[in-house]
Amino acid sequence: MLFRTLSAAVYGIDAALVDIEVDLTPVRGESDIPSSVTIVGLPDAAVRESRERIRAAISNCAFFFPFQRITINLAPADVRKEGASFDLPTALGILGANGDLAEESNLIHLLCVGELSLDGRVRPIKGALPIAILARDALIQHVILPDENAKEAAVVSGINVYPVADLRSAVELIAALRSPTPPQPLTVDPAAILLKSDHYSVDFREVRGQLSAKRALEVASAGSHNILLIGPPGSGKTMLAKRLPTILPPLEFEAALELTKIHSVAGLTGRTGLITDRPFRSPHHTISDAGLIGGGAVPRPGEVSLAHHGVLFLDELPEFDRSVLEVLRQPLEDQKVTISRAAMSLTFPASFMLAAAMNPCPCGFWNDPTRECRCTPLQIQRYVGRISGPLLDRIDIHVDVPAVRFRDLTGATAPDSEDSAAIRRRVIRARARQGERFAADGIFANAAMTPRLIRSHCRIDAESEGMLERAMTRLGLSARAYDRILKVSRTIADLEDADEIQSPHVSEAVHYRSLDRTYWT
Repeated sequence: MLFRTLSAAVYGIDAALVDIEVDLTPVRGESDIPSSVTIVGLPDAAVRESRERIRAAISNCAFFFPFQRITINLAPADVRKEGASFDLPTALGILGANGDLAEESNLIHLLCVGELSLDGRVRPIKGALPIAILARDALIQHVILPDENAKEAAVVSGINVYPVADLRSAVELIAALRSPTPPQPLTVDPAAILLKSDHYSVDFREVRGQLSAKRALEVASAGSHNILLIGPPGSGKTMLAKRLPTILPPLEFEAALELTKIHSVAGLTGRTGLITDRPFRSPHHTISDAGLIGGGAVPRPGEVSLAHHGVLFLDELPEFDRSVLEVLRQPLEDQKVTISRAAMSLTFPASFMLAAAMNPCPCGFWNDPTRECRCTPLQIQRYVGRISGPLLDRIDIHVDVPAVRFRDLTGATAPDSEDSAAIRRRVIRARARQGERFAADGIFANAAMTPRLIRSHCRIDAESEGMLERAMTRLGLSARAYDRILKVSRTIADLEDADEIQSPHVSEAVHYRSLDRTYWT
Protein backbone atom coordinates (compact mmCIF):
# COMPACT_ATOMS: atom_id res chain seq x y z
CA MET A 1 0.00 0.00 0.00
CA LEU A 2 1.24 3.49 -0.86
CA PHE A 3 0.77 6.49 1.44
CA ARG A 4 1.91 10.10 0.88
CA THR A 5 2.77 12.87 3.31
CA LEU A 6 4.16 16.37 2.78
CA SER A 7 7.24 17.82 4.46
CA ALA A 8 9.80 20.53 3.69
CA ALA A 9 13.57 20.99 3.45
CA VAL A 10 15.37 24.27 4.14
CA TYR A 11 17.99 25.59 1.71
CA GLY A 12 19.51 28.94 2.61
CA ILE A 13 16.73 30.99 4.18
CA ASP A 14 13.98 29.46 2.01
CA ALA A 15 12.21 26.11 2.09
CA ALA A 16 11.18 23.63 -0.59
CA LEU A 17 8.42 21.02 -0.53
CA VAL A 18 9.39 17.38 -0.07
CA ASP A 19 6.87 14.70 -1.02
CA ILE A 20 7.33 11.60 1.20
CA GLU A 21 6.02 8.38 -0.33
CA VAL A 22 5.81 5.27 1.86
CA ASP A 23 5.22 1.88 0.27
CA LEU A 24 4.56 -1.35 2.21
CA THR A 25 5.37 -4.56 0.34
CA PRO A 26 4.49 -8.01 1.78
CA VAL A 27 7.37 -10.39 2.45
CA ARG A 28 7.44 -12.89 -0.43
CA GLY A 29 10.07 -15.38 0.60
CA GLU A 30 12.98 -16.21 2.81
CA SER A 31 15.21 -13.80 0.86
CA ASP A 32 13.07 -10.83 1.95
CA ILE A 33 13.90 -9.31 5.31
CA PRO A 34 10.71 -8.46 7.26
CA SER A 35 10.37 -4.94 8.68
CA SER A 36 13.32 -3.72 6.59
CA VAL A 37 13.30 0.01 5.79
CA THR A 38 14.90 1.50 2.68
CA ILE A 39 15.13 5.28 2.23
CA VAL A 40 15.86 6.73 -1.22
CA GLY A 41 15.99 10.28 -2.56
CA LEU A 42 19.53 11.44 -1.70
CA PRO A 43 19.23 11.22 2.12
CA ASP A 44 22.16 12.23 4.30
CA ALA A 45 23.36 10.24 7.32
CA ALA A 46 20.82 11.84 9.71
CA VAL A 47 17.94 10.91 7.38
CA ARG A 48 19.20 7.33 6.93
CA GLU A 49 19.52 6.92 10.70
CA SER A 50 15.88 7.95 11.11
CA ARG A 51 14.90 4.33 10.41
CA GLU A 52 15.87 3.30 13.94
CA ARG A 53 14.37 6.41 15.58
CA ILE A 54 11.08 5.91 13.79
CA ARG A 55 10.92 2.19 14.55
CA ALA A 56 11.46 2.80 18.30
CA ALA A 57 9.07 5.79 18.42
CA ILE A 58 6.23 3.85 16.76
CA SER A 59 6.67 0.88 19.08
CA ASN A 60 6.99 3.01 22.25
CA CYS A 61 3.80 4.92 21.38
CA ALA A 62 1.87 1.62 21.40
CA PHE A 63 1.51 1.37 17.61
CA PHE A 64 2.30 -1.72 15.57
CA PHE A 65 5.37 -1.45 13.34
CA PRO A 66 4.54 -3.19 10.01
CA PHE A 67 5.99 -6.67 9.46
CA GLN A 68 6.61 -5.85 5.80
CA ARG A 69 9.26 -4.37 3.56
CA ILE A 70 9.09 -0.56 3.73
CA THR A 71 10.36 1.71 0.96
CA ILE A 72 10.45 5.47 1.60
CA ASN A 73 11.03 7.92 -1.26
CA LEU A 74 11.86 11.58 -0.62
CA ALA A 75 10.91 13.51 -3.76
CA PRO A 76 12.31 15.32 -5.67
CA ALA A 77 14.91 12.58 -5.75
CA ASP A 78 17.73 14.69 -7.24
CA VAL A 79 17.91 17.19 -4.33
CA ARG A 80 19.89 16.26 -1.23
CA LYS A 81 17.87 15.93 2.02
CA GLU A 82 19.56 16.53 5.35
CA GLY A 83 18.54 16.72 9.00
CA ALA A 84 16.05 14.92 11.21
CA SER A 85 12.97 17.04 10.41
CA PHE A 86 11.55 14.26 8.18
CA ASP A 87 11.12 11.84 11.12
CA LEU A 88 7.55 12.81 12.03
CA PRO A 89 6.05 12.88 8.50
CA THR A 90 7.80 9.60 7.67
CA ALA A 91 6.41 7.94 10.82
CA LEU A 92 2.92 9.22 9.97
CA GLY A 93 3.36 7.86 6.45
CA ILE A 94 4.21 4.39 7.83
CA LEU A 95 1.21 4.49 10.18
CA GLY A 96 -1.04 5.68 7.36
CA ALA A 97 0.13 2.91 5.02
CA ASN A 98 -0.51 0.44 7.84
CA GLY A 99 -4.09 1.71 8.32
CA ASP A 100 -3.59 3.40 11.71
CA LEU A 101 -4.88 6.80 10.52
CA ALA A 102 -8.51 5.72 10.11
CA GLU A 103 -9.94 6.74 6.75
CA GLU A 104 -7.00 8.84 5.60
CA SER A 105 -5.63 7.82 2.20
CA ASN A 106 -2.86 10.46 2.24
CA LEU A 107 -1.82 13.59 4.15
CA ILE A 108 -1.09 15.96 1.27
CA HIS A 109 -3.51 18.56 2.67
CA LEU A 110 -1.15 19.32 5.54
CA LEU A 111 2.57 19.88 5.97
CA CYS A 112 4.43 18.15 8.77
CA VAL A 113 7.94 18.45 10.21
CA GLY A 114 9.62 17.26 13.40
CA GLU A 115 12.40 15.10 14.82
CA LEU A 116 11.39 12.04 16.84
CA SER A 117 12.90 10.77 20.06
CA LEU A 118 12.99 7.05 20.78
CA ASP A 119 10.05 7.43 23.17
CA GLY A 120 7.96 9.26 20.55
CA ARG A 121 8.49 12.84 21.75
CA VAL A 122 8.78 15.46 18.99
CA ARG A 123 11.96 17.53 19.16
CA PRO A 124 12.35 21.06 17.72
CA ILE A 125 13.75 21.63 14.23
CA LYS A 126 15.53 24.45 12.40
CA GLY A 127 13.81 26.65 9.83
CA ALA A 128 10.22 26.59 11.12
CA LEU A 129 9.49 30.10 9.84
CA PRO A 130 10.64 29.52 6.22
CA ILE A 131 8.62 26.28 6.25
CA ALA A 132 5.50 28.14 7.42
CA ILE A 133 5.97 30.76 4.70
CA LEU A 134 6.32 27.95 2.13
CA ALA A 135 3.05 26.39 3.32
CA ARG A 136 1.26 29.73 2.93
CA ASP A 137 2.66 30.26 -0.58
CA ALA A 138 1.78 26.69 -1.59
CA LEU A 139 -1.81 27.13 -0.29
CA ILE A 140 -1.38 24.35 2.28
CA GLN A 141 -3.90 25.00 5.02
CA HIS A 142 -2.50 23.06 8.01
CA VAL A 143 1.02 22.85 9.44
CA ILE A 144 1.98 20.36 12.18
CA LEU A 145 5.29 20.97 13.90
CA PRO A 146 7.00 20.68 17.32
CA ASP A 147 5.64 22.64 20.23
CA GLU A 148 8.92 24.61 20.63
CA ASN A 149 8.62 25.96 17.07
CA ALA A 150 4.91 26.79 17.14
CA LYS A 151 5.11 30.48 18.08
CA GLU A 152 7.71 31.09 15.41
CA ALA A 153 5.52 29.60 12.67
CA ALA A 154 2.29 31.16 13.96
CA VAL A 155 3.40 34.70 13.03
CA VAL A 156 2.66 33.75 9.40
CA SER A 157 -0.95 34.58 8.55
CA GLY A 158 -3.12 32.46 6.28
CA ILE A 159 -2.23 29.02 7.70
CA ASN A 160 -3.34 26.95 10.70
CA VAL A 161 -0.43 26.02 12.97
CA TYR A 162 -0.86 23.02 15.29
CA PRO A 163 1.88 22.19 17.82
CA VAL A 164 2.38 18.56 18.87
CA ALA A 165 4.38 17.10 21.75
CA ASP A 166 4.65 13.47 20.62
CA LEU A 167 3.75 11.04 17.85
CA ARG A 168 0.52 9.88 19.48
CA SER A 169 -0.77 13.46 19.85
CA ALA A 170 0.02 13.99 16.15
CA VAL A 171 -2.12 10.95 15.23
CA GLU A 172 -4.95 12.18 17.46
CA LEU A 173 -4.70 15.67 15.93
CA ILE A 174 -5.04 14.28 12.39
CA ALA A 175 -8.20 12.43 13.44
CA ALA A 176 -9.57 15.57 15.15
CA LEU A 177 -9.04 17.67 11.99
CA ARG A 178 -11.62 15.43 10.22
CA SER A 179 -14.20 15.87 12.97
CA PRO A 180 -17.09 18.39 12.77
CA THR A 181 -15.42 20.47 15.50
CA PRO A 182 -11.71 20.63 14.60
CA PRO A 183 -9.27 21.98 17.22
CA GLN A 184 -8.34 25.66 17.24
CA PRO A 185 -4.94 26.47 15.75
CA LEU A 186 -2.33 28.44 17.67
CA THR A 187 -2.64 32.19 17.07
CA VAL A 188 -0.06 34.93 17.70
CA ASP A 189 -0.48 38.69 17.43
CA PRO A 190 2.73 40.06 15.83
CA ALA A 191 1.77 43.65 16.69
CA ALA A 192 1.58 42.77 20.39
CA ILE A 193 4.99 41.06 20.19
CA LEU A 194 6.53 44.14 18.58
CA LEU A 195 5.10 46.38 21.31
CA LYS A 196 6.83 44.29 24.01
CA SER A 197 10.26 44.67 22.39
CA ASP A 198 13.05 47.21 22.91
CA HIS A 199 13.76 46.48 26.56
CA TYR A 200 17.50 46.89 27.06
CA SER A 201 19.54 46.44 30.20
CA VAL A 202 22.12 49.07 29.17
CA ASP A 203 21.82 52.81 28.47
CA PHE A 204 24.00 55.59 27.07
CA ARG A 205 23.46 57.52 30.29
CA GLU A 206 25.80 55.05 32.00
CA VAL A 207 28.75 56.17 29.83
CA ARG A 208 30.79 58.91 31.52
CA GLY A 209 32.29 61.60 29.31
CA GLN A 210 33.05 60.73 25.65
CA LEU A 211 30.63 63.32 24.24
CA SER A 212 32.30 63.35 20.82
CA ALA A 213 32.14 59.55 20.56
CA LYS A 214 28.45 59.59 21.58
CA ARG A 215 27.75 62.16 18.88
CA ALA A 216 29.57 60.05 16.30
CA LEU A 217 27.53 56.98 17.28
CA GLU A 218 24.32 59.01 16.98
CA VAL A 219 25.28 60.09 13.45
CA ALA A 220 26.24 56.51 12.56
CA SER A 221 22.89 55.18 13.84
CA ALA A 222 20.87 57.86 12.07
CA GLY A 223 22.35 56.99 8.68
CA SER A 224 23.34 53.34 9.26
CA HIS A 225 27.00 54.28 8.72
CA ASN A 226 29.91 52.01 9.59
CA ILE A 227 32.07 53.33 12.44
CA LEU A 228 35.55 52.67 13.84
CA LEU A 229 36.43 53.57 17.45
CA ILE A 230 40.13 54.08 18.20
CA GLY A 231 41.46 54.61 21.69
CA PRO A 232 43.61 53.27 24.54
CA PRO A 233 42.55 50.30 26.69
CA GLY A 234 39.77 51.12 29.16
CA SER A 235 38.53 54.24 27.35
CA GLY A 236 35.02 52.79 26.86
CA LYS A 237 35.06 51.66 23.21
CA THR A 238 33.32 48.34 23.86
CA MET A 239 30.93 49.93 26.36
CA LEU A 240 29.87 52.49 23.76
CA ALA A 241 29.46 49.90 21.01
CA LYS A 242 27.28 47.61 23.15
CA ARG A 243 24.81 50.48 23.56
CA LEU A 244 24.37 51.02 19.84
CA PRO A 245 21.22 48.85 19.56
CA THR A 246 19.52 51.00 22.23
CA ILE A 247 19.46 54.04 19.90
CA LEU A 248 18.61 52.26 16.64
CA PRO A 249 14.99 52.54 15.41
CA PRO A 250 12.63 49.66 16.31
CA LEU A 251 12.21 46.87 13.79
CA GLU A 252 9.18 46.89 11.53
CA PHE A 253 7.25 43.64 11.06
CA GLU A 254 8.67 42.74 7.63
CA ALA A 255 12.24 43.39 8.83
CA ALA A 256 11.60 41.32 11.98
CA LEU A 257 10.21 38.49 9.81
CA GLU A 258 13.29 38.49 7.55
CA LEU A 259 15.62 38.55 10.56
CA THR A 260 13.72 35.70 12.23
CA LYS A 261 14.03 33.58 9.05
CA ILE A 262 17.82 33.84 9.24
CA HIS A 263 17.97 33.01 12.94
CA SER A 264 15.44 30.21 12.45
CA VAL A 265 17.66 28.52 9.86
CA ALA A 266 20.57 28.81 12.30
CA GLY A 267 18.45 27.32 15.12
CA LEU A 268 18.67 30.43 17.33
CA THR A 269 15.01 31.33 17.87
CA GLY A 270 13.89 28.78 20.51
CA ARG A 271 10.45 29.46 21.95
CA THR A 272 10.65 33.23 21.48
CA GLY A 273 8.93 33.24 18.11
CA LEU A 274 9.40 36.53 16.30
CA ILE A 275 12.74 38.28 16.94
CA THR A 276 11.91 41.92 17.64
CA ASP A 277 15.21 43.36 18.94
CA ARG A 278 17.98 44.38 16.59
CA PRO A 279 20.83 41.85 16.84
CA PHE A 280 24.23 42.70 18.25
CA ARG A 281 26.81 40.15 17.12
CA SER A 282 30.34 40.27 18.53
CA PRO A 283 32.42 37.35 17.22
CA HIS A 284 35.84 36.54 18.71
CA HIS A 285 38.88 37.54 16.67
CA THR A 286 39.78 33.86 16.11
CA ILE A 287 36.69 33.36 13.90
CA SER A 288 37.23 31.84 10.44
CA ASP A 289 36.08 33.39 7.18
CA ALA A 290 33.37 30.70 6.87
CA GLY A 291 32.13 31.53 10.38
CA LEU A 292 31.97 35.23 9.52
CA ILE A 293 30.47 35.04 6.04
CA GLY A 294 28.76 31.64 6.17
CA GLY A 295 29.54 28.29 4.62
CA GLY A 296 29.40 24.53 4.92
CA ALA A 297 28.57 21.70 2.54
CA VAL A 298 24.99 23.00 2.66
CA PRO A 299 25.70 26.72 3.31
CA ARG A 300 24.53 28.17 6.61
CA PRO A 301 24.38 31.87 7.53
CA GLY A 302 27.45 33.44 9.11
CA GLU A 303 27.83 36.33 11.55
CA VAL A 304 27.27 38.99 8.88
CA SER A 305 23.84 37.50 8.11
CA LEU A 306 22.96 36.92 11.78
CA ALA A 307 23.66 40.67 12.26
CA HIS A 308 21.17 41.57 9.51
CA HIS A 309 19.26 44.77 10.43
CA GLY A 310 21.55 45.11 13.45
CA VAL A 311 25.15 45.65 14.51
CA LEU A 312 28.24 43.54 13.78
CA PHE A 313 30.89 44.54 16.34
CA LEU A 314 34.51 43.56 15.74
CA ASP A 315 36.50 44.28 18.88
CA GLU A 316 40.30 44.43 18.60
CA LEU A 317 40.03 44.77 14.82
CA PRO A 318 43.76 44.28 13.97
CA GLU A 319 43.76 40.94 15.81
CA PHE A 320 41.41 39.41 13.22
CA ASP A 321 43.09 37.45 10.46
CA ARG A 322 43.55 39.69 7.44
CA SER A 323 41.93 37.18 5.08
CA VAL A 324 38.86 37.17 7.36
CA LEU A 325 38.60 40.97 7.27
CA GLU A 326 38.97 41.10 3.50
CA VAL A 327 35.87 38.96 2.93
CA LEU A 328 33.85 41.76 4.56
CA ARG A 329 34.45 44.09 1.64
CA GLN A 330 31.82 42.61 -0.67
CA PRO A 331 28.94 42.32 1.86
CA LEU A 332 29.62 45.88 3.07
CA GLU A 333 28.97 47.09 -0.47
CA ASP A 334 26.26 44.69 -1.68
CA GLN A 335 24.46 44.05 1.66
CA LYS A 336 24.18 40.38 0.77
CA VAL A 337 26.40 37.28 0.65
CA THR A 338 26.34 34.68 -2.12
CA ILE A 339 27.89 31.30 -1.27
CA SER A 340 28.46 28.95 -4.21
CA ARG A 341 28.94 25.21 -4.00
CA ALA A 342 29.02 22.53 -6.68
CA ALA A 343 25.43 21.50 -5.92
CA MET A 344 23.88 24.91 -5.23
CA SER A 345 24.37 28.64 -4.88
CA LEU A 346 22.62 30.41 -2.00
CA THR A 347 22.25 34.10 -1.16
CA PHE A 348 21.89 35.38 2.41
CA PRO A 349 20.95 38.99 3.28
CA ALA A 350 23.65 40.93 5.14
CA SER A 351 22.46 44.49 5.64
CA PHE A 352 24.30 45.25 8.86
CA MET A 353 25.99 48.23 10.50
CA LEU A 354 29.68 47.55 11.13
CA ALA A 355 31.13 48.86 14.39
CA ALA A 356 34.80 48.16 15.08
CA ALA A 357 37.18 49.05 17.90
CA MET A 358 40.96 48.98 18.12
CA ASN A 359 43.92 50.28 20.08
CA PRO A 360 46.12 52.88 18.32
CA CYS A 361 49.24 50.71 18.66
CA PRO A 362 50.32 47.33 20.09
CA CYS A 363 50.76 48.73 23.62
CA GLY A 364 47.65 50.87 23.28
CA PHE A 365 49.00 54.24 24.43
CA TRP A 366 50.19 55.98 21.26
CA ASN A 367 49.35 59.70 21.45
CA ASP A 368 48.04 59.31 25.03
CA PRO A 369 49.00 62.36 27.14
CA THR A 370 49.12 60.38 30.41
CA ARG A 371 50.95 57.18 29.43
CA GLU A 372 54.15 56.64 27.49
CA CYS A 373 54.01 54.58 24.30
CA ARG A 374 56.84 52.07 24.00
CA CYS A 375 56.13 51.09 20.42
CA THR A 376 58.50 51.97 17.58
CA PRO A 377 57.15 53.61 14.40
CA LEU A 378 57.77 50.35 12.54
CA GLN A 379 55.72 48.36 15.09
CA ILE A 380 52.87 50.86 14.83
CA GLN A 381 52.99 50.72 11.03
CA ARG A 382 52.87 46.92 11.04
CA TYR A 383 49.97 46.96 13.54
CA VAL A 384 47.96 49.41 11.44
CA GLY A 385 48.91 47.59 8.25
CA ARG A 386 46.88 44.56 9.31
CA ILE A 387 43.80 46.51 8.17
CA SER A 388 43.72 47.15 4.44
CA GLY A 389 43.00 50.54 2.91
CA PRO A 390 39.98 49.32 0.89
CA LEU A 391 38.33 48.07 4.09
CA LEU A 392 39.02 51.37 5.90
CA ASP A 393 37.55 53.23 2.93
CA ARG A 394 34.27 51.38 3.54
CA ILE A 395 34.08 52.64 7.14
CA ASP A 396 32.40 56.05 7.01
CA ILE A 397 33.30 57.35 10.47
CA HIS A 398 36.64 57.09 12.28
CA VAL A 399 36.48 58.57 15.78
CA ASP A 400 39.09 58.96 18.50
CA VAL A 401 38.03 57.74 21.96
CA PRO A 402 40.51 59.22 24.49
CA ALA A 403 40.95 58.01 28.05
CA VAL A 404 38.23 59.30 30.40
CA ARG A 405 39.32 62.07 32.75
CA PHE A 406 39.16 61.48 36.49
CA ARG A 407 36.67 64.28 37.14
CA ASP A 408 34.26 62.68 34.62
CA LEU A 409 34.41 59.37 36.49
CA THR A 410 33.63 60.67 39.99
CA GLY A 411 30.42 62.06 41.40
CA ALA A 412 26.82 61.64 40.30
CA THR A 413 25.78 61.44 36.67
CA ALA A 414 25.51 64.91 35.14
CA PRO A 415 21.89 66.10 34.99
CA ASP A 416 22.28 67.08 31.32
CA SER A 417 23.58 63.61 30.36
CA GLU A 418 21.26 62.15 27.71
CA ASP A 419 19.81 58.67 27.94
CA SER A 420 19.34 56.31 25.02
CA ALA A 421 15.65 57.19 24.63
CA ALA A 422 16.41 60.86 23.92
CA ILE A 423 19.08 60.01 21.35
CA ARG A 424 16.84 57.40 19.79
CA ARG A 425 14.03 59.91 19.22
CA ARG A 426 16.37 62.06 17.12
CA VAL A 427 17.59 58.99 15.22
CA ILE A 428 14.00 57.89 14.47
CA ARG A 429 13.14 61.39 13.26
CA ALA A 430 16.17 61.40 10.94
CA ARG A 431 15.34 57.91 9.64
CA ALA A 432 11.76 59.07 8.94
CA ARG A 433 13.10 61.86 6.71
CA GLN A 434 15.25 59.33 4.88
CA GLY A 435 12.31 56.97 4.50
CA GLU A 436 10.29 59.70 2.78
CA ARG A 437 13.25 60.67 0.60
CA PHE A 438 13.97 57.13 -0.61
CA ALA A 439 10.39 55.82 -0.71
CA ALA A 440 10.64 55.08 -4.44
CA ASP A 441 14.22 53.76 -4.36
CA GLY A 442 13.87 50.72 -2.09
CA ILE A 443 16.48 51.78 0.50
CA PHE A 444 16.02 52.92 4.09
CA ALA A 445 19.12 54.93 5.09
CA ASN A 446 21.67 57.37 3.71
CA ALA A 447 24.49 54.83 3.90
CA ALA A 448 22.82 52.79 1.14
CA MET A 449 22.69 55.65 -1.37
CA THR A 450 23.99 54.86 -4.85
CA PRO A 451 26.15 57.36 -6.77
CA ARG A 452 23.07 58.52 -8.64
CA LEU A 453 21.20 59.22 -5.40
CA ILE A 454 24.24 60.96 -3.91
CA ARG A 455 24.33 63.41 -6.83
CA SER A 456 20.61 63.97 -6.46
CA HIS A 457 20.28 64.41 -2.68
CA CYS A 458 23.73 65.56 -1.53
CA ARG A 459 24.23 68.85 -3.35
CA ILE A 460 26.56 71.27 -1.55
CA ASP A 461 27.24 75.01 -1.96
CA ALA A 462 30.46 76.59 -3.22
CA GLU A 463 31.87 77.14 0.28
CA SER A 464 31.37 73.50 1.26
CA GLU A 465 32.76 72.33 -2.06
CA GLY A 466 35.96 74.33 -1.52
CA MET A 467 36.28 72.98 2.02
CA LEU A 468 35.85 69.42 0.78
CA GLU A 469 38.39 69.92 -2.01
CA ARG A 470 41.02 71.15 0.44
CA ALA A 471 40.29 68.25 2.80
CA MET A 472 40.63 65.66 0.04
CA THR A 473 43.92 67.14 -1.12
CA ARG A 474 45.34 67.37 2.41
CA LEU A 475 44.17 63.93 3.57
CA GLY A 476 44.67 62.11 0.27
CA LEU A 477 41.12 60.73 0.29
CA SER A 478 39.78 58.40 -2.40
CA ALA A 479 36.68 58.88 -4.53
CA ARG A 480 34.88 56.36 -2.30
CA ALA A 481 35.78 58.44 0.77
CA TYR A 482 34.43 61.54 -1.00
CA ASP A 483 31.06 59.85 -1.50
CA ARG A 484 31.01 58.69 2.11
CA ILE A 485 31.69 62.19 3.40
CA LEU A 486 28.69 63.42 1.41
CA LYS A 487 26.53 60.61 2.85
CA VAL A 488 27.55 61.48 6.41
CA SER A 489 26.94 65.19 5.70
CA ARG A 490 23.42 64.33 4.53
CA THR A 491 22.81 62.38 7.76
CA ILE A 492 24.03 65.26 9.95
CA ALA A 493 21.68 67.61 8.07
CA ASP A 494 18.81 65.16 8.64
CA LEU A 495 19.52 65.11 12.38
CA GLU A 496 19.16 68.90 12.38
CA ASP A 497 16.01 68.81 10.18
CA ALA A 498 17.83 70.75 7.45
CA ASP A 499 16.70 70.37 3.86
CA GLU A 500 20.07 71.41 2.41
CA ILE A 501 23.60 70.37 3.37
CA GLN A 502 25.47 73.34 4.84
CA SER A 503 29.16 73.96 5.50
CA PRO A 504 28.99 73.00 9.25
CA HIS A 505 27.56 69.62 8.23
CA VAL A 506 30.40 69.03 5.76
CA SER A 507 32.96 70.22 8.32
CA GLU A 508 31.75 67.69 10.90
CA ALA A 509 31.73 64.90 8.29
CA VAL A 510 35.31 65.74 7.26
CA HIS A 511 36.30 65.70 10.95
CA TYR A 512 35.19 62.07 11.10
CA ARG A 513 37.86 61.31 8.44
CA SER A 514 40.61 63.35 10.11
CA LEU A 515 42.35 60.19 11.33
CA ASP A 516 43.22 59.51 7.68
CA ARG A 517 45.86 62.20 8.08
CA THR A 518 46.85 61.96 11.76
CA TYR A 519 46.90 58.19 12.13
CA TRP A 520 46.74 56.03 9.00
CA THR A 521 49.57 57.92 7.29
